[in-house]
Amino acid sequence: MSGPVGVGPVGVGPVGVGVIGAGVISNQYLENLTTAPDVRIVMVADLDTDRAATQAATHGVPSSGTVAELLARDDIEIVVNLTIPAAHVSVGLDVLAAGKHVWSEKPFALDLESGGRLLAEAHRAGLRVACAPDTVLGAGIQTGRRLIESGAIGTPLTALTLFQVSGPESWHPNPDFLYARGGGPLFDMGPYYLSTLVQLMGPASRVVARGSTARASRMVGSGPRAGESFAVAVPTHVAALIDFENGTSAQCTFSFQSSRPRVGVVEISGTEGTLSLPDPNMFDGDLRIWRDGMSEETDAEVLPATGSTFSRGAGVVELARAIRAGVPERASGDFAFHVLDLMVSIQASAETDGESVTIESTVTNPPALPEDWDPTAATL
Repeated sequence: MSGPVGVGPVGVGPVGVGVIGAGVISNQYLENLTTAPDVRIVMVADLDTDRAATQAATHGVPSSGTVAELLARDDIEIVVNLTIPAAHVSVGLDVLAAGKHVWSEKPFALDLESGGRLLAEAHRAGLRVACAPDTVLGAGIQTGRRLIESGAIGTPLTALTLFQVSGPESWHPNPDFLYARGGGPLFDMGPYYLSTLVQLMGPASRVVARGSTARASRMVGSGPRAGESFAVAVPTHVAALIDFENGTSAQCTFSFQSSRPRVGVVEISGTEGTLSLPDPNMFDGDLRIWRDGMSEETDAEVLPATGSTFSRGAGVVELARAIRAGVPERASGDFAFHVLDLMVSIQASAETDGESVTIESTVTNPPALPEDWDPTAATL
């Protein structure tokens, strides 16, 4: 995990939480976390203090203001970092310097050096830095993991993931950052699919990849900036072949340049069947198992997901409980760093026309969540 677990619990009762970043994604976090009794949202901060005030008022959070004001508060133990990807590490380091634990939106960092610095500082300070996506804690992925571990498809052999759309600029009012360094389909959507693969297949060991960029600029399609052009600085299509330490492999496609949308594909094939999981960007959804001889969609065995469907913020609640219990959190910084290493390695291979890249980091998968794990229960 990303910080020591030998120390005893800190504090009693609900864990105080502050949120930095009042953008689009904050709506989901605030809507969910304000219903979780084991955490207490006490403040929203943003460079735009008016926007922070609006979000706080909308979601019934008692206070808003500047980042410095939030970091100075003694009643905040965890800071939820919802800033743009390029600011994740710098804000995370400021949070650790203030003596608080970090929950970061994905990606963990944009490069291994800064990500490693964030992990090292957390270890030095005796604090935790955990990271999205917490979709891997949702009922869909956790049910898939339990099925695989029960032998439902025999021994896992290969995996397939597929995410392809024309691009988020058609609906996002400020899509620039999704095409800047730290964006693109690999860094924007890759964490969901790759975290799922590591959760199900174990740590990765080697990759080869290719990438391309369809257009040098894109146009905002909605909101007050509709019609405005912006530059594209990253590949908008990446295809990767991944080897895992246990000898399994995966084929992955991440694309913002496909006119035919196909999203949410995660399939694990084993010696006795193929398991199709629900969209890894969601927390719920049916699973399906195909056996040899099943040729039609309706032939598959449909299995409902069991477990929590709390949605974004589940990882913050799990982190809070882990801090109080003095045990490792599941969506740890170490896990996120390995996924970052996998993404950086895919990017490096794509930039060198498919040269093989060895992944230097590794991670031990956390145990699966119990089926009855419930973020809406009061346990602290």
